[in-house]
Amino acid sequence: MTLKNVGGFIRDFLRDFSDRVLKTLKHLRWKMVLAGIVVGLVSGALVATYRLGIEYGTDFARWMYAQILQNMLWIVPCVVFAIAAGLFIGWMSRKESMASGSGIPQVVGYVQRGLKMCWNTILPVRFVGGLLGSLFGLSLGREGPSIQIGACGAQMMSRIFRKGNKNDTQEHYVVTAGAAAGLSAAFSAPLSGLMFAMEEVQHGLSSTVLMGAAAASICADFVSQTCFGLRPVLDFGRIPDLPMTLHFWLIPLGIFAGLIGSLMNRSLLGLQTLYKYLPKWAPVSVACLIAIPVGLYLPDVLGGGSNLVKLSEYGKASIALLCILFVAKMLFTSTSFGCGAPGGIFMPILAVGALAGGVASRAIISIPILGIDAKLMPIFTVCVMAGTLSASVKAPLTSILLTVEMSGTMIHTLPVAASAFIALLVSDILHTKPIYGELLERYMASNPKLVR
Repeated sequence: MTLKNVGGFIRDFLRDFSDRVLKTLKHLRWKMVLAGIVVGLVSGALVATYRLGIEYGTDFARWMYAQILQNMLWIVPCVVFAIAAGLFIGWMSRKESMASGSGIPQVVGYVQRGLKMCWNTILPVRFVGGLLGSLFGLSLGREGPSIQIGACGAQMMSRIFRKGNKNDTQEHYVVTAGAAAGLSAAFSAPLSGLMFAMEEVQHGLSSTVLMGAAAASICADFVSQTCFGLRPVLDFGRIPDLPMTLHFWLIPLGIFAGLIGSLMNRSLLGLQTLYKYLPKWAPVSVACLIAIPVGLYLPDVLGGGSNLVKLSEYGKASIALLCILFVAKMLFTSTSFGCGAPGGIFMPILAVGALAGGVASRAIISIPILGIDAKLMPIFTVCVMAGTLSASVKAPLTSILLTVEMSGTMIHTLPVAASAFIALLVSDILHTKPIYGELLERYMASNPKLVR
């Protein structure tokens, strides 16, 4: 074979190979993988920036309240600032209602129910409103907003690359991938982000959507941890295994978690209803004013509540203190969220569940006749926390996977799963509606013009 023939063979081979590659990449599943990679990088960066901003804002709130305790005269400008910030946040939230509250119901509404979503107006309100609210330590999570930020980042990239306003099925697939990226970057938990997107946003499993969401979730986690240096929000550390002889305790713990999750939902929805009796400009300002005495005398309940999870598991807090923090966190979360300020309830629900689990675990261990080792408190606490989230959100698989992923081992899957499903059963028996589903129904009823 001559050199010329060899060269021709190589050219033909490369041409044929490149044609095959391009033809394969045109398939929807591989287009979704490529889209997922881009979405993961962009949404991961957006969510990581938001996450850092909220963390710094909450730290500032704790510092501010500490300064006020040293000199009470500072409370006057703080009150003025709270009213002004509340008015501004309220005004922004009314102008772009899709950016109010958690953001998860709005994303689900966009994918499943035909709601209009405009990334270019939602993102500024999310960032500015979330940051201002964090300066007062409102009991709002960053995970729900992060999911919407990730979804908006995905919509932005879809509109850029696919030209124009194309609200079709493929864009919904990309937005679902963005939602997965959002939770992944917020928690540094890619598997949980993927499962939540499938379970709560997409409401089903599709290999095409799954591949795109998986790529986005992994890339977002890479960006948040490698590029921004963020670490998992909930790092449970080493949790002891629950002996098989003690697995029967999962029944009362699951029932207890189901009751707490149902109570949490009723508290959130009840306070949201009460705020409707106030003038439209007032709710957020009232919530910011409520945050001042809370921050002065119970600073532990400020922010999302990841600190409360650690306190409940390993802290030396008494049952009495945990009960106080439990009631305060639930009520403060309800007043913070019910006003309509941009902020989520995902992390606060976990914090309330952890506090309830801390109370339950200490109560069980404090009975000498039972002879249960105190080192089992973390596993009891984690089970109640997962059960509370399952009962409230009605997303048991996400609750199980998030807990298992944060513990770093699979040995707790059985007790966590048992607690989550028992809690879900109790929640269903009590006719408790999933919190995000109920929030979506309320939102669509009050904003009919946003339905396409």
